[in-house]
Amino acid sequence: MNLESEQLQTYQDQGYLLVENCFSPTEIEVMKAELPRIYAEGKPGKITEKDGTTIRAIYGAHTYNPVFDCLSKQARIIEPIQQILGSSVYVHQFHINAKRALTGDVYLWHQDYAYHLKEDSIPTPRVGIAIVFLDEVHEFNSPLMVIPGSHQEGLIAEKSNRKQHETYQGYDSWIANVTSNINYAVDEPTLKRLTKKYGTVAPKGSAGSILFLHPNCVHGSTANIYPFDRAVVVIVYNSIENLPLPMEKPRPDFLASPNHTAIKPLSGDAFLANKY
Repeated sequence: MNLESEQLQTYQDQGYLLVENCFSPTEIEVMKAELPRIYAEGKPGKITEKDGTTIRAIYGAHTYNPVFDCLSKQARIIEPIQQILGSSVYVHQFHINAKRALTGDVYLWHQDYAYHLKEDSIPTPRVGIAIVFLDEVHEFNSPLMVIPGSHQEGLIAEKSNRKQHETYQGYDSWIANVTSNINYAVDEPTLKRLTKKYGTVAPKGSAGSILFLHPNCVHGSTANIYPFDRAVVVIVYNSIENLPLPMEKPRPDFLASPNHTAIKPLSGDAFLANKY
């Protein structure tokens, strides 16, 4: 799947692009059928909400689940990302955001590149984010809110050192990047300034849509008080020409992959033909 010139321009101007109907209902069913097992497994990338039981996110599932490994290599994602970044790419980070019904907590306003620069030492924002909707995203189930054009401001988020909720007090420092009390959240004065300047949008679409997002585009979401889950898969791709610099204490592999091998895209029939 290649993006049209108008779509690329929209991404460059707005910092995001929504493309609907990229995955069929059958393919979405294949992916969603994996979620109960993944949620139940005790892998190190399993993050809960502040109650200590509700699943917030699962990191690194593509490294052990063949369906999500297949998803991360799909040409209909990789080809647009390669167009955007102008090079081959590898998966830097992969996570499933569960947004569980009635209990899925907020994601404070932030920029993803703050974490990839400060915590992973990726030298430039030549990073592309693909968000795959596993459920329909609408106005009632906590859609991602985006400040369009905010990526043009560059990196603005500063480290805040928020106190962790009781479930994760005493954990390693990386936990502060993935709970509801995240570091590098955009502060209120800056958020007000950006909102007045650029406005706010909430891209919505059917299950199977892909939201491409610039890593410096400010975004966040509210708690999900809708009675149904709103799960998405977030895949962070990095250009092979933008490899992380050496670090003394890199984040765990499920948060920042040490495998920088360029992806060979898979054809669109991989899910249904059991080729994963």
